[in-house]
This record gives sequence, C-alpha cells and structure tokens, in this order.
Amino acid sequence: MLKKMISVAAFAIALVAGTAAHAAGDAAKVTLVYDHQLPNVPGKSIKAVLVEYKPGGTSPGHTHPKSAFIYATVLEGSIKSQVNDGPVKIYKAGESFPEFPGDHHSVSANGSKTKSAKLLAIFVVNSDETELTTDDK
Repeated sequence: MLKKMISVAAFAIALVAGTAAHAAGDAAKVTLVYDHQLPNVPGKSIKAVLVEYKPGGTSPGHTHPKSAFIYATVLEGSIKSQVNDGPVKIYKAGESFPEFPGDHHSVSANGSKTKSAKLLAIFVVNSDETELTTDDK
C-alpha cells in the first residue's frame, strides 16, 4: 500500500512539474531581425521583430516605447490581439494591424491551440530605444 501511495505521489509531482514546464514554454519567441537608421529622418530607426508562437502560446500584456509606431503582419497561422480597450480580434495570415504610440497591447496570443503562428512587427521608433517591449507588472 505504501509503495502504491509513493507511486501515486510521484506521478502527481511529475504531472504538476510537466504542466509548469509546459506553461513556461508557452511564451512567444521574439527575435530582432532588422535594425536600420532612417537616412532621411534623423533620430529614427526602422526595426523588425519576428514573434513566433507555439500552439496555444501567448505574450504578456505590454506596451512599447512612446516613440514607436508599429505595423504588424501575421505571417503564419492566426493571432489573437487586443489593443487598448478595443475588441479582441483574430488576425489570419496575410492580415495586418497597427499599434500607435502609447497603445497598450493587452492580449497577444496564438489564435490556435494546435498550430504555430508567426507575426512580423515593424517599428518606426527613436533610434536610441533599446527596449522595444515592456511587460505589464
């Protein structure tokens, strides 16, 4: 009986640990893929960020620098998004949406629990900005 209880406890611990590891692995992968100063606009740069979501993946609520104008295009799959107090929308591959300076991106997630998704976010931002995203506290 004791052996069976230990086996059940070990299984429960493994299940909880596996769930926690899976939850931690749901975060989006963000890669800076382009960074170039605009030659005709002193002090401004164009930066591109590739955001890759695993099935069911998410990004925490966040803001971007106050100087940033962003134009995001879904490259693959679908993206669930909410900016400020607007409606939650699902954008599919080929669709785009803007984010304006000072906007709060409260929902940013893969629109599917079974397929991956990719988003390319193009920033026009002050060249001295080093942090493109600040997660909510």
